[in-house]
Amino acid sequence: MIRVLVADDEPLIRAGIRMILTSADDIDVVAEAANGREALELARAHTVDVALLDIQMPVMDGLSALAELSRVAPGVRALVLTTFGERENVLRALSSGGAGFLLKDSAPAELISAVRAAAGGDAYLSPGATRHVVDSLASGRAVKRGEEARRRLEALTARELEVLALLGEGLSNADAGERIRMSEATVKTYVSRILAKLGCENRVQAALLARDAGLGG
Repeated sequence: MIRVLVADDEPLIRAGIRMILTSADDIDVVAEAANGREALELARAHTVDVALLDIQMPVMDGLSALAELSRVAPGVRALVLTTFGERENVLRALSSGGAGFLLKDSAPAELISAVRAAAGGDAYLSPGATRHVVDSLASGRAVKRGEEARRRLEALTARELEVLALLGEGLSNADAGERIRMSEATVKTYVSRILAKLGCENRVQAALLARDAGLGG
């Protein structure tokens, strides 16, 4: 069972998140906080696997709480959940040790997938947030990095390169499958194979590598 802490200053939002998450058989919401300070206290008091942190909260915002979370409860994986998808927030969340960034307008199934991914040790970004990170970190990279990236991509088949290009665009497995007429499960298999071949820990690293190599748009 994945034990989740939800931190949001709006009770209705917390209730909605709880309803979505507890609809999954393997997820349980064990604590709720109305601000970042309370979230840190609850993370220390409860056994928590994943913390969902809203950015804008009173007393202490979600990004500030995220920066403290590794000290207070080092075993907790944190997902930033917000309506604000600005690049700076995405990058700050990841640089502070966050396991991912999820927009509040994401589908319920994506929220569940994000929690499962974080609990499993993977990074998760909403497709739009992925593009923010890729565009920001890829800009200004040296030609040498591009050459190295292209060399690493030589290990991939033509079909794997096609899937990787879609990761670079920030597409989810489902959207990528629709684009190239492939089932979501098959795309997931390809993604796992691509990560293994490239030595990447998650799809975000693979997407950055694709952009370094000039793959896709």
